[in-house]
Amino acid sequence: MNYRDKFRIKPGNSVKLDKMDAAFKDKHEDQTSALVETEKYTHRLRELQYLLYAEDKRSLLIILQAMDAGGKDGTINHVLGNMNPQGAKVYGFKVPSAEEAAHDFLWRIHQAAPQRGQVAIFNRSHYEDVLISRVHNLVPKKVWSKRYDLINDFEKSLVDNGTHILKFYLHISKDEQLRRFKQRIDDPTRHWKISESDYTEREYWDDYTTAFEDALNSCSTEHAPWFVIPGDHKWFRNLAVSQIVVETLEALKMEFPQPTVDIKEIKTRYHEAVEEDEKNGENVNTKNRKKKQKIES
Repeated sequence: MNYRDKFRIKPGNSVKLDKMDAAFKDKHEDQTSALVETEKYTHRLRELQYLLYAEDKRSLLIILQAMDAGGKDGTINHVLGNMNPQGAKVYGFKVPSAEEAAHDFLWRIHQAAPQRGQVAIFNRSHYEDVLISRVHNLVPKKVWSKRYDLINDFEKSLVDNGTHILKFYLHISKDEQLRRFKQRIDDPTRHWKISESDYTEREYWDDYTTAFEDALNSCSTEHAPWFVIPGDHKWFRNLAVSQIVVETLEALKMEFPQPTVDIKEIKTRYHEAVEEDEKNGENVNTKNRKKKQKIES
């Protein structure tokens, strides 16, 4: 199945998250049946990222948003973590610092935009300013409601300068969120993830759902599409995201740059260097043998 088409929010469509199956898993019954495909895509992703880095003509921005425990970290670890860190960076946008808050809401985001040849992964993003800011009335409606157009213009400017943008909303059910909260309690290695806000924010589930729907409806464009990824099954989430990223990069028809040197000449110089080393090695061996014979005599 082509997940890029299936999960893409087309401009003008009206998204209702409660009508979208968070437990969708396509033909796969379990993780085992999906793992072969996922590994194929993650291996190919590393190759394509190397090509993006070598070509040095464009960049890729991946945005991850979700409810708490929605799988942003897991997606980074199991899918996007396969990329070479030399050409990929992860940015987590939390509460703005005093300096960041003194600027417009996009200031800190623009500084993290990827340069040519690079991949930037946003774990949360500028969309927090039409999500949490809206749900908790951090700014009035007349402020946050204008941000959709500002976001669209900002993303268009990135695209016009060679950045390709993929935005993933990792869609989990409320029941699945609670199961993951329990896993954090039961597993001591996950205790560090637990926050009191997990439960206070859960009380605003419906408000966040509405805010996400408005963001998806207002800001899924041809140049910067949103994808709603079923996330109740982590292994299917990984498969869907990896396929979409790989197929997007393959569609760019990237090519390795032409060499800046004369390869024929470089080969000649290489062989000359090998011959010279071999001669030097033979001379050293000859001297060592003579020295040893003299000592023995």
